[in-house]
Amino acid sequence: MKVILMAAALFAVPVLHAQTQWQLATGYGVNTFHTRNLVQFANDVDQATQGGLRIAVHPNNTLVKLAEIPKAVESGKVQAGEAIMTSFVGEVPIAGADAVPFVVRTYADARRMWQLQRPLIDAHFKAIGLKALYAVAWPPQGLFSIAPVRSKSDFQGTRMRTYNPTTVRIAELLGTQPVDVPMVGVHRALSANRLDSMITSALTGVENEVWGKIKYYYDINAWFPKNIVFVNQKAFDALTPAMQQALVTAAADAEKRGWAMSQAAAEASVTELQHNGIQVERVPPDFDADLKRLGERFSREWVNSVGYEATKIFIPYYFER
Repeated sequence: MKVILMAAALFAVPVLHAQTQWQLATGYGVNTFHTRNLVQFANDVDQATQGGLRIAVHPNNTLVKLAEIPKAVESGKVQAGEAIMTSFVGEVPIAGADAVPFVVRTYADARRMWQLQRPLIDAHFKAIGLKALYAVAWPPQGLFSIAPVRSKSDFQGTRMRTYNPTTVRIAELLGTQPVDVPMVGVHRALSANRLDSMITSALTGVENEVWGKIKYYYDINAWFPKNIVFVNQKAFDALTPAMQQALVTAAADAEKRGWAMSQAAAEASVTELQHNGIQVERVPPDFDADLKRLGERFSREWVNSVGYEATKIFIPYYFER
């Protein structure tokens, strides 16, 4: 009987032990919560498949540069990758919903936005040979300022750091002068009195130690950019059904865990800003209402630029709460 049981056990898992090795490229550092989540995801897949599918995570641009990761996975150069969602807007315009400001104001809002966006992303990714596994938001974008901000009028005659078309448009609508400054140049720009405000996450503020000239941080939650983890569809299809299911299950766990990690990082970063002398405040109700109106304006402009498909996100987002 023991011999029969041992033989049955050996023949029960032969497919799981036919080892497949994947390479996963990400541009983010080993200590970011996104990368730590990726490593846990890879470990979960390894355990669930009993070593049948092993995913080697290559952080910090060591395998493929961040901007090149989507194309590298599409072409099959690497089997999997992580990139910020908006990097796909050239091929998948609907991915740009992540960059529409002053619409998503809480983590709950951001998760609901992703639920509406996910079916569209899945369809477009399939068309370009990709499969989305999971997405996790970065901490929300807040407002840093050297002086108190109580209304839109406080931006008149000031200069705001900008780094993409969205932030330039925000600066213009707020009546402040846009100043293009990469994050690595923020300290120098502040020291030279070239900047009065900027929009970025509390986490980025901590990582770049912006305290000094910056005195105020406002939790305006301007938008929640997301990173998305994805695989080459042909590589996924080549897996056994058991491996595919293990991968999908581990991805669902990673998404849930990643959002919790993001929220914890956001809260810890705000505390660190306070610890270093930055005053953390909420904007006054009237100014908050102005920001919401800007969000409605941005969303209308984005829907007009993307077309009908964008309404599949914003109509239910606004009207089916």
